[in-house]
Amino acid sequence: MKYQLVLQFHATTTDDFDELVALEDSLIENMEGPSEVDGHDFGADEFNLFILTDHPKEVFAAAEKLIQRQRPRQKLKAAYREIGEESFVILWPPNLKQFRIL
Repeated sequence: MKYQLVLQFHATTTDDFDELVALEDSLIENMEGPSEVDGHDFGADEFNLFILTDHPKEVFAAAEKLIQRQRPRQKLKAAYREIGEESFVILWPPNLKQFRIL
């Protein structure tokens, strides 16, 4: 797969962590097409979900629908990059100027 899609959430507590791991499990169960949930990391007040795919925009659109059903109030950032590259293409929110993983 050519791209790494990152879904980033604000998270500070173990409850946040548990909820986001449950969301990760839902994404794993419901992902369609050639994509793979590649794990997560948690720290610095953020939780990142990593998805490998050849179609980051389409996979994000599908994931966003699931996120809105399970965590509608959660603040979400999303971006993707080619595997092995450093710079991200921002998908959400549209007015975000910079995306980084802490």
